[in-house]
Amino acid sequence: MNIFKRLFKIGSAEANSLVDKLEDPIKMSEQGIRDLKKDLSAALQALAEVKALAIRAKNDGNNYAAKASEYEKKAVLLLKRAEKGEITPEEADRLASECLVQKDSNMENAARCRADQAKFEGNVDKLDGNIKKLKSNIKKFEMELKTLRARAKVSEATKKINKQMAGVDSTSTVAMLERMKEKVDQDEALAESYAEIAGENTSIDDEIDSAIDSGSAEVKAADSLAALKAKMGMGSASE
Repeated sequence: MNIFKRLFKIGSAEANSLVDKLEDPIKMSEQGIRDLKKDLSAALQALAEVKALAIRAKNDGNNYAAKASEYEKKAVLLLKRAEKGEITPEEADRLASECLVQKDSNMENAARCRADQAKFEGNVDKLDGNIKKLKSNIKKFEMELKTLRARAKVSEATKKINKQMAGVDSTSTVAMLERMKEKVDQDEALAESYAEIAGENTSIDDEIDSAIDSGSAEVKAADSLAALKAKMGMGSASE
């Protein structure tokens, strides 16, 4: 069958990059197994039909043989009746001869049915052998398909890992990190620049007011301390 040749080429198809791009070996195997199962179903139907023909031929042969035996018995019975004088010898011979003609005809039919039976049974044996082989191949191909699926998963995972390790897929990630680093460096420099600009924009009036406010706070704190000491009667002792 062509389907067998196609399935046997699956192994070489895996190694061929051009074929691998055009056809998926797993899908090819699955389709091949589906086709084999259709062939198996058709073969089983044909086997049943041929077996039915063999059984029919056997039954017909047995029936013809039984009829031949019956006609022979009738011929004997007619001759015996003639001996007894129950019928005339001429009538007995005529009817007995007719019985023998029917016997021979049925024997020929029985022989033909037996020949047909033998032919059909030979076909049954051939079909049965092909069906057993087909079932064995389907089972074998299903096991190979299971292994092929597992190998495909491992191969795909290994390919992804190897790509990452080789940096094939990390180029865009590295570029993105470099852009982020550059942006952070730029933001930090910009923040430092704004701080310097803010310091440069302080006027002399701001500096004077800041110095006065600082001094006023120190004087106020000293006055508060002196008032607390006076309240506690520590003023003259401290002096």
